Amino acid sequence: MTRVRTAGIAVTALGVVGYGVGTLAAYPGRAFSVTAVMVGITLWAIGGDVR
Repeated sequence: MTRVRTAGIAVTALGVVGYGVGTLAAYPGRAFSVTAVMVGITLWAIGGDVR
């Protein structure tokens, strides 16, 4: 599950960066940054340690 959590953190970070860049300059596909944040947070949440 550590891989899932790491992937979630990475996708969330990329989504936040993409969103920040999208507020400064319009580029094709910038709406996907919001989707990346949602998916990243979900992966981050389900990738936690289950004990």
